[in-house]
Amino acid sequence: MGFLAFLVIGGLTSVFALAFYPRERKAKPKAKKFLIAALIGFMTALASSYIGQFLGLFQSGQMLEWLSAIVTSCLVGCLYAAANN
Repeated sequence: MGFLAFLVIGGLTSVFALAFYPRERKAKPKAKKFLIAALIGFMTALASSYIGQFLGLFQSGQMLEWLSAIVTSCLVGCLYAAANN
């Protein structure tokens, strides 16, 4: 996958995890939190791809690479949302 795919997949899944995380909110999250979530998701998707390729779990462009990028960025997005009550 290319740089843009990691940016889109990681960023969007983390932002969606932050937006739809089930909890009571005092106010809407600000744009800064969404940008931080997108950056964290992007870095996580990129890292999961490179680590998986390094360990020999998949090659670039395989479906398992896409799945690992989505799952890890969503997980980290949920953790970020849980940490920022």
